[in-house]
Amino acid sequence: MAQYLQSEEMAQRYRAKAIDVPNQRILITDFRNSGQEEDLSVPPNCGGFGRVRHFVRTRDANWPNNPLPIDPACRALNLPFQDKIRAQVFQNAVCNWRCWYCFVPFPLLDGRKAHSQMMSVGQLIDLWSAEGDRPRLIDLSGGQPEIVPEWILWTMRELSARNLDQEVYLWSDDNLSTDYFWTCLTNEDREFVRSYPMYGRVCCLKGFDAQSFSFNTSAGPEEYDRQFVLLRRLVELGLDLYCYVTLTTEDTVNLEAKISTFVDRLRSLDENLPLRTIPLKIQVFGPTQNRLTPGRTASLMNQCSAVDAWSNELERRYSTSSRAMHVSDVPLVSRRAV
Repeated sequence: MAQYLQSEEMAQRYRAKAIDVPNQRILITDFRNSGQEEDLSVPPNCGGFGRVRHFVRTRDANWPNNPLPIDPACRALNLPFQDKIRAQVFQNAVCNWRCWYCFVPFPLLDGRKAHSQMMSVGQLIDLWSAEGDRPRLIDLSGGQPEIVPEWILWTMRELSARNLDQEVYLWSDDNLSTDYFWTCLTNEDREFVRSYPMYGRVCCLKGFDAQSFSFNTSAGPEEYDRQFVLLRRLVELGLDLYCYVTLTTEDTVNLEAKISTFVDRLRSLDENLPLRTIPLKIQVFGPTQNRLTPGRTASLMNQCSAVDAWSNELERRYSTSSRAMHVSDVPLVSRRAV
């Protein structure tokens, strides 16, 4: 019998370690002398607590382009659309899933003091402000930022207090593993996040069915359905929302039908949500090497068949002009107006 992660118990335990609400501090990853530092293309910045990431639209001619967060950031910042953009990344130091392909070493996901420190949002913005040629895109990543949803809220308020809310585009990740955005924030807090104009969120769906989800995350298959419950609430709230999907799987039986069902499920939340959903190609990073098994190695090839099925579904369901739109211009019909 498969042993799955106790995701909710882990989230509660990690939240207790990762946030200091009275002093508005978050547990932030220190990249210095960490396993992740070896994979960075440029050394850590912001005193070791940040890194600069270069988002690139096209990395593989045989895979769909990835316009996130490039297009939303360019649209918000009134920049010409481009194929690359730099982002200032901060990572919180906890996550309640263990995706085998994650580029973050697992010791950096359990709040270890050797690789993290409690930091206020003000301290992080001070560190970013002191950097030369600092990016105007700030990415709050992880880990799982939504274990501490106050982080996004506090960052928005800090940027607003410094009159930077029109100068900086804020982006955050969400693996849809917790409901803390709804249980730890007030209605007023959520309204502030919803109405903040320079913000986008990407939700990562960790598979296209319950089996691939569990294979990827080590979480129970029932949590796959929960991702869609949480995603529906976020769409209907009115956030500027985008999705990633990872297509790695051991099982290729009836693959086309499974991908079709997955697209149906996205469309049940919003008819245009598949056009705001980007398949991520899983690649092997340093930390991933030691996690490879025969099944995981095979899944790296199987994802290519899955993405072909994905592309065929979009071609069948959407016009050429719809598929050619910038992802930031695709309307969400179910989205509440800001």
